[in-house]
Amino acid sequence: MSFNYELAVVRRRYEHLAPLYSLFNIVFWLPAGIGAEAVKRLELRPGDRVLDVGCGTGRNLRSLVEAVGPTGQVFGIDCCESMLAKARALCDSQNWHNVRLWQEDAAEMLLPGPVDGVLFSLSYSVISRPCIALQRAWEHLRDGRHLVILDGKLADGVLGRLSRPFITCLSKATVLGDPDRRPWEDVGKLTPRIEMEQFNLGTYYICRGTRLEAP
Repeated sequence: MSFNYELAVVRRRYEHLAPLYSLFNIVFWLPAGIGAEAVKRLELRPGDRVLDVGCGTGRNLRSLVEAVGPTGQVFGIDCCESMLAKARALCDSQNWHNVRLWQEDAAEMLLPGPVDGVLFSLSYSVISRPCIALQRAWEHLRDGRHLVILDGKLADGVLGRLSRPFITCLSKATVLGDPDRRPWEDVGKLTPRIEMEQFNLGTYYICRGTRLEAP
């Protein structure tokens, strides 16, 4: 595997951010409960297997575990070991034995089998080679099931134009997110079944793509 400079930068930045990561919910005005709403859009059922790409400190693990139940399985990958350490500590404290976490580049992820849902939560705008990671995840998604992306973007209209310099500078200085990424266009190349919802004056969105049933 060749050296990936962008991935190395992201990994190094998040190693430093891991102890403070929860504070960015306030800094970036993250809507309360939006992670749980994204998980609901997956329409998971007991016994399902779900993939959390860029799981970080495990902010969505509780919702995912509750959705798939004790007979289901949650897979979580992240490029940063310090973030994963917090996620593993959470799993240990909650006795979640059906969660498997590992460190991996999302663009090169290898899963043990197909999954019934895929979640990118505040990760698509950050990860290296997002389109490749999306394709990898999509290949593991079962027919008829959903892939959901929750992330931030610039607001529409005048507010977006006025806030662009500040938001772009803040993102580059902290979480390295790219507010100009448009994952709904990337998902649209994989399926015609796309739904898009916006929150907080258009600064956050939940995008869902459904894999069509095989003919």
